[in-house]
Amino acid sequence: MLNPLGPTAAILALLLTAWHALPAASRASEPAAESGKRIAQSLQPFVDSHTLAGAVTLVATKDRVLSLEAVGYADVAASRPMQTNGLFWIASMSKPMTAAVVMMLVDEGKINLDDPVEKYLPEFHGQMVAVEHDEEHVLLKKPVHPLTVRNALSHTSGLPFMSRVEHQIDALPLRFAAMSYGLTPLRFQPDSKYDYSNAGINTAGCIVEVVSGMPYEKFMQKRLFEPLGMKDTTFSPSAEQYRRLAKSYKPNAAQNGLEEIPIGQLTQPLATSNHYPCPAGGLFSTAEDVAAFCRMLLGGGVYEGKRLLSAAAVRQMTGTQTGDLLNQGKGEHGYGLGLSTSRKGHGDTGPALVGDCGHGGAYATNMGIDAKHGLVTVFMVQHAGFPGPDGGKILPTFNKAAVEAFAK
Repeated sequence: MLNPLGPTAAILALLLTAWHALPAASRASEPAAESGKRIAQSLQPFVDSHTLAGAVTLVATKDRVLSLEAVGYADVAASRPMQTNGLFWIASMSKPMTAAVVMMLVDEGKINLDDPVEKYLPEFHGQMVAVEHDEEHVLLKKPVHPLTVRNALSHTSGLPFMSRVEHQIDALPLRFAAMSYGLTPLRFQPDSKYDYSNAGINTAGCIVEVVSGMPYEKFMQKRLFEPLGMKDTTFSPSAEQYRRLAKSYKPNAAQNGLEEIPIGQLTQPLATSNHYPCPAGGLFSTAEDVAAFCRMLLGGGVYEGKRLLSAAAVRQMTGTQTGDLLNQGKGEHGYGLGLSTSRKGHGDTGPALVGDCGHGGAYATNMGIDAKHGLVTVFMVQHAGFPGPDGGKILPTFNKAAVEAFAK
């Protein structure tokens, strides 16, 4: 039977069906796609000057991906172009993801942020503070109060960055790592200082393991990665994922180009070594996966109609928890729970997202949540520093281009 609307309508119907079958990132409107290309083009001069090997950039709202682009090379020596599904070690961008699963258990009443860590991990009972130390002696004192779960997530615990028995961040089973932290004196009284600590976030991850009765990495997979469709986020990439891993670089000795390096914080060789999950910095991921996590936070705990976190949990994560320890009374920025933050929380009302927030990684990856413009930005690279005077301009150039292209 002939289509009563004629062949043109039939063709349009087929095209519309095909469009709906495309991934969300491919369905951007033509103007949005052109804007995304301009974002990638804004970074091309850094590739041409050998300041940047390559990058994947993504811009999204809470509802959809607006732009997903790649520029430069995943492997400079082999001239392998960067692809939008490239895999990256995201390092400390693991921290907010760990904080999110802790807050899921807070939502369920299984963890209280102000409980002492020793309630969940007995090895922390009786932990002391080192109030004096030099090469000849250490003077210990009882803490004003035991470190809390909130201290562990906000870098106000007094725990060191790593313990003396850790050499790479993925070398110890999580419970063994936590035991080494519990046996280490605190470096300062809890709540008295801010000091960035992998050990604190790893401790929070170990609490997840104890409270949930599941290995930490399996809890992350079941409760966070699968609901968000984060299929490429893992502590142990598969052989296929390793083939998509971007090479890592640092500035060469002359500061005029790049030198390929291994990821020194992880046990080598990457593809054949045993890697224990590190809640503070062990994850590999892609731009789209990281964006899904950020879109959930931008949505106040909801992602594509599914609620993963309460508004109260997001408010705790995205509001400054460190008082004036970082900002010294100048503004409201600091650190929340697993996130760098820009605003202090003011009570239990108002938007779930308190203000702009985000996190970077050791090899220059970055994710940002722009509360004012309702945008997520994801910047994926593998650089232990950028050479030359223009290296510090790369991320700001991307962020500026993203806002100019998509801010309303």
